[in-house]
Amino acid sequence: MTVEVKAEETQMAEVLVCEEEATKKVEKEVDETDLKKPRVVEKSSSYKEESNFLSDLKEFEKKALIDLKTKLEEAIIGNSLYKKEEPKKNQKASEESAEEKKKPVKEEEGKEEKDTEKSAEEPKPEGDENEKGGEKEENTNAGVQVKSEEIDRDISLWGVPLLPSKGAEGTDVVLLKFLRAREFKVNEAFEMLKKTLQWRKDSKIDFILDEELCVDLSSAAYANGVDREGHPVCYNVFGVFESEELYQKTFGTEEKRSQFLRWRCQLMEKSIQKLDLKPSGVSSLLHVNDLKNSPGPSKKELRIATKQAVGLLQDNYPELVAKNIFINVPFWYYALNALLSPFLTQRTKSKIVIARPAKVTETLLKYIPADEIPVQYGGFKRENNFDFYGDDSSVSELVLKAGVTETIEIPAPEVDSTLIWDLTVLGWEVNYKEEFVPSDEGSYTIIVQKGQKIGSQEGPLRNTYRSNEPGKVVLTIENTSNKKKRVLYRYKAKKSTASF
Repeated sequence: MTVEVKAEETQMAEVLVCEEEATKKVEKEVDETDLKKPRVVEKSSSYKEESNFLSDLKEFEKKALIDLKTKLEEAIIGNSLYKKEEPKKNQKASEESAEEKKKPVKEEEGKEEKDTEKSAEEPKPEGDENEKGGEKEENTNAGVQVKSEEIDRDISLWGVPLLPSKGAEGTDVVLLKFLRAREFKVNEAFEMLKKTLQWRKDSKIDFILDEELCVDLSSAAYANGVDREGHPVCYNVFGVFESEELYQKTFGTEEKRSQFLRWRCQLMEKSIQKLDLKPSGVSSLLHVNDLKNSPGPSKKELRIATKQAVGLLQDNYPELVAKNIFINVPFWYYALNALLSPFLTQRTKSKIVIARPAKVTETLLKYIPADEIPVQYGGFKRENNFDFYGDDSSVSELVLKAGVTETIEIPAPEVDSTLIWDLTVLGWEVNYKEEFVPSDEGSYTIIVQKGQKIGSQEGPLRNTYRSNEPGKVVLTIENTSNKKKRVLYRYKAKKSTASF
C-alpha cells in the first residue's frame, strides 16, 4: 500500500496559491474510477541532488575538482593548511631573552658586564659571525627537518581523509560540497575549506560530541526518521522558546548564546554521523523548521542567535542540508526572512520551502512518507510504536471527490482477530463513521465509532477492534465540501495473541 503525492516544483508560499486552480484542471482529466485506486508515491521533481560520481560531472566541474585536489595536496604536504603559531612563540622567547639581558648582575661582575656590552656594540670578528651563522643555519635546517617529520597526513573532515593521494572514497564528495557552495570557483572553495578547518581546530569541534553541554534543548531540535530519498530528517521546534524561562536560559546573555551555538554545532555533528559520505551514499540532511508559537522578531536575543547560527552553519557545513522546510509560518516570518536574506547565498535560498499552517502535512508529504511523518504533523509515526513495521507500515491513498462518499473495508476473516488502523484526511471537514459488519447476514452490524463531523484541525485517527466472528470493519468517509480530499490510511489484522 502506498501513498501518492503529485510531483511538483518546490515553490515559495506566494506561489502556493496557484495550486488549487491547477488541481481543478487536473481533476477534469482524471477518471472517477481511477481516483478510488491506491496510487504510487512520486517525489518532488525538484528534489534531485547533484551526483557525486566523477563520471556524472560536467567538464568544468571535473577540472575544478582536480585543481582543488592539487591545491589541497600541496597545502597538506607543505604543512600550510593551518595558520602558523610559531612566530608568536619566537617573538615571546625573544622578548623574554631581552628582559633577561636587562636584569642587573652582581657587583663583582659589573665591569665584566660593561665590557660585554661594549664588545656587543663593536663589530664582531668575521670568524665568530660565520661560526654563529653556521650554527643558525644548522638550527634552521634542523627545524625544517622536524617540520617535515611533523606533517599531518591524516587531516580529515567529518571522518573523511582529506589528503587526495590517499584515494579515500569520500574525499571527492566532501570537496564537491565546498566547490558547489562557491559555484566551482576553486580559490574561493579552497579558502572556505581552510577557514572551516581552522575554525574546527580553534573551536575544538572534533571533540564536541564528547562534551556535556549545560543547556538541555532536546525538545527544541531532534532527529526523527528519514525522507523518501533516505536523508535523515532533523526537526527544529522554535515554539519551545515561547517559555520565557527557557528563552532566558538559552539566549539571555552572550555566554548563553555562545553555549546555544555550540549545542547547535554538536547537533549538526551528530546528524552528520548518520550520513554516508560516499558517491553512492546519502550525504545530506533534510531540515524541518516548525515556527508554530515561535517568539517573533521583536525578541532581540533570538534574532542575534539566529543570525549567528545561520552564518555558522552556512560557512562551515556547506551543502549538508538538501532542503530546509519551514512549516506553520506566521506573518512575521517574512520580515525575519527579509532580514536574513542578504546573508544567505542564492544556492541556500533555492533550498528553502515555506508552508503555511493549512499546508503543513501536504508539503511534508512531498518529501517524507506518511509513515515517517510524526503524528503531530499529520503523519502516522508515533513514539514507541511497534504496531506497524516493515511492509505493514506502508500507506495507501484514496482521492475523495467533492460531494462523494467512499468506504474502506478492513477484512477480518478469522474469529478472534484484532484489527488496527490509522486514517487521516488532509484538511478533514468530512463526515466519518466506523462499523463492524459480520459475514453472517443474520448478525447485527456493530457501531465501532458513531458518525460525526470532523473539523479541519483534527489529526490522524487510530483505532482497534477485536472481532468475535468473521466479518469486516467498514470506514465511511463522506465529503460534503466542494473540494476533493486526500485520504491516507493503513491497517493490519492478526490473531489476537496480544493486545494492541
